[in-house]
Amino acid sequence: MRFASLGSGSQGNALVVDAGETKVLVDCGFSTRMATARLARLGTCAEDLAAILVTHEHGDHVAGVFSLAGRYRIPVYLTHGTHAAAARGRSGLPECRLIDGHAPFAVGCLEVQPFPVPHDAREPVQYAFSDGAHRLGVLTDSGSITPHIVDVLGLCDALVLECNHDQGLLAASRYPTHLKRRIAGRFGHLENGQAAALLQQVDTRRLQHLVAAHLSQENNRPRLAAAALATALGCDEDWIGVADQDGGFDWRQLI
Repeated sequence: MRFASLGSGSQGNALVVDAGETKVLVDCGFSTRMATARLARLGTCAEDLAAILVTHEHGDHVAGVFSLAGRYRIPVYLTHGTHAAAARGRSGLPECRLIDGHAPFAVGCLEVQPFPVPHDAREPVQYAFSDGAHRLGVLTDSGSITPHIVDVLGLCDALVLECNHDQGLLAASRYPTHLKRRIAGRFGHLENGQAAALLQQVDTRRLQHLVAAHLSQENNRPRLAAAALATALGCDEDWIGVADQDGGFDWRQLI
């Protein structure tokens, strides 16, 4: 089992999870042309995808989902609320499967566990993945941490974890007050300290990879995110991966 990112940030997000016989894409905030180019950079292609799993309807996560799925005949999985909120372009989908945000389901040889998160969207979820031997947890676009999130993300072999902003940088930024409140609110985005606090609540004994994701280019810095997570884990900052907007991150293998 391995995973990689096509890009992560406010201009577009997409994550590939590969369990050998089964590859899935989590979100696609990029055009079809850009997504296929970035998939090729990872040595794969859209024809290899068994599904696209959608977290929520915001454009940086869903903008390219329907066009990519329609062109390459890829099934799309999303909650009822996201389906209703992301109506534009979905009429051409080959297959649209509505999911329960609390109920695991299978895609090929992957077990997918969706879980609800507090975010300002219609019915947002994030996902954990298992191939029977390894477990990957993905958490972005959550304004706060719930006990259920802690439960789901325990004993993962890898985590992709939102570090959207640094509290001080956001407070001093040029953003208008209402936007600062939205980002920092309980239905906004996780800041570095919140992500670090989550790590102190979950069981990380099996953790092989930790990647900070969805960093704000305006209100965060990779070194600040890495330092916060490293302090929580008691590890070197160099061990923490950081996803970026243009390159995402390359394949990370679970062993």
